[in-house]
Amino acid sequence: MNISLNHSNDLEGRLTVVVSAADYQEKVETKLKDYRKKASIKGFRPGMVPMPLIKKLAGQSILVEEINHLLGHAVSDYIKENKLNLVGEPMPAVEEADSIDWEKDTEFTFHYDLGFHGEFAVDLDQIKTVNSYEIKADKKEIDETIENLKKQFGEQTHPESVEDRDLVFGTFTQGDWVEKSAIPLHSINDKSKKIFLGAKVGDTLKFAIDKVFNDAKSLALATGKKEEEVSELTGEVSYVVEDITRSVPASLDQAFFDKVLGADKATDEASFREQLIEIVQDNYKREANYLLRIDAEKALLDQVKIDLPEAFLRNWLVRINDGKFTPEQIDQDFDNVKKDIRWNLIKNEIAEKFEVKVEYAEVVEKAKDMVRQQFGGYLSADQPGIEEMIEKIAMGYLSDKSKSDNFMNLYNQAFADKVSSVIVEKIPHKISKIDVDKFKEIAAAL
Repeated sequence: MNISLNHSNDLEGRLTVVVSAADYQEKVETKLKDYRKKASIKGFRPGMVPMPLIKKLAGQSILVEEINHLLGHAVSDYIKENKLNLVGEPMPAVEEADSIDWEKDTEFTFHYDLGFHGEFAVDLDQIKTVNSYEIKADKKEIDETIENLKKQFGEQTHPESVEDRDLVFGTFTQGDWVEKSAIPLHSINDKSKKIFLGAKVGDTLKFAIDKVFNDAKSLALATGKKEEEVSELTGEVSYVVEDITRSVPASLDQAFFDKVLGADKATDEASFREQLIEIVQDNYKREANYLLRIDAEKALLDQVKIDLPEAFLRNWLVRINDGKFTPEQIDQDFDNVKKDIRWNLIKNEIAEKFEVKVEYAEVVEKAKDMVRQQFGGYLSADQPGIEEMIEKIAMGYLSDKSKSDNFMNLYNQAFADKVSSVIVEKIPHKISKIDVDKFKEIAAAL
């Protein structure tokens, strides 16, 4: 087998592979003999089918299969041995391959178009300084957090009559149309709220259904219809009130402290506030670190220049998407594609330089964290058997054969997190102390 690479320029080239009979003949003959032993053809005893007939029936498919096998290994090995800086994947030259005469030819030539990225280096110490934020939650922020928690952990009551912010359950009727519904009062426009305020269970309310809701989305949610269908709902309807639900904020008592923090973690408002401040500060610290990661990524992309084979990439993207996207559609998102490619090259360079590796146990822990997040505040670490349950669910997720990419998705997340940690640790950054409002303003501008 003869393999050669011809560069058309620094970023593109063509790999040529010439396969001769000596490369494949022995294995093809062996496979034909195996096929003959197993072939069941009417008129011949097993194993006694003439070889010319075997070659006629299966010779070409076995030849193609064997040569494709040889090509796959040869191209892959050549790329690894020569440490080629590939972008995308080798693209077989389809027209040349289609011209092969598999019945007559004994020597076969295959061509692959290759794209290369330019040489680059990542020196984190030399990247321009990025901002790092230290956020301090003030009293206003803590007070707002407490009020939100009081609502979140409040109780549901069923008052006698409707007040603003209540949730009203009932049934719409208009001709043959009957629909059970839940209407939050905040979805009703201010002018129409008087229709509902003061209503009691059993009352029948009449109103123009297309006039009382704030918008089409609110009407769709209340009626169970799709947003694009609600324009059909017009005219007067009857609405029978069947239940009224009101959320009453929790009191600042021991039961509330236990629900938010866990049993006996706080015994009075002062200790509750103290721990809540720590939680809020930790949350903002995570958000600040996330923002730092984004800024660091942007700084690297801005300052690490990598030449890419744009013409090759455009053709490759059209090819791998099997014609689902036209060249014009590829062009619309091409800048983002180049950005993603460059970022992956930078990440891999950093990972190699700092020996970033992800162990199996780290992927398992990532899956367990995902399970904890999905359950939100419903899981407590001190619940008996809770860790065993989390691990069982996580392992089931990782081993789900119907979703074989689950493991790789979490592996890639863990890899990206570890690379980002290296970047954040090594890249120059200065700390700016800001308040919550300023931080939200900065984050919103991203």
